[in-house]
Amino acid sequence: MKKLTRLVLILSVLVMAGCSDDDSKPNVNGNATAVANNLKSGTWRITNFVEDGNDELVHFQGYNFTFGTNNVLTATNGTNTYTGTWSVVDDHSNDDNNSGDIDVNIAFTSPAEFVDLTDDWDVADRTGIKLNLVDVSGGNGGTDYLTFEKD
Repeated sequence: MKKLTRLVLILSVLVMAGCSDDDSKPNVNGNATAVANNLKSGTWRITNFVEDGNDELVHFQGYNFTFGTNNVLTATNGTNTYTGTWSVVDDHSNDDNNSGDIDVNIAFTSPAEFVDLTDDWDVADRTGIKLNLVDVSGGNGGTDYLTFEKD
């Protein structure tokens, strides 16, 4: 009986040690500073934008995005240039998801298609050349997806 009790105790400890609160968090590969530094290096293009289940990538094809100093975000296609703002923060207080995530905040005031990028996006996953962002809408509960890839 002692052996069985000991075995149950050991197995319980092993199972508990294998569980952690971090298991449900996405792999964002670093902290907000690392994400911001990566964005500031080079130019990026949008390779995926799905809003309310609709593929809206066509509005951003041909545009290069530069995440510049002083939080200035520039989008240009050689003919048109639009400026907005950007920042990267740990667990933004205005976020729909208060789970300790990293947020990329983007804001444009024009044109209308670029205004659609305005949000506090959760970093779902990233590499040095790709950044996958997700936003769960607080209003209609829809999920939007945005992917930047380095040029």
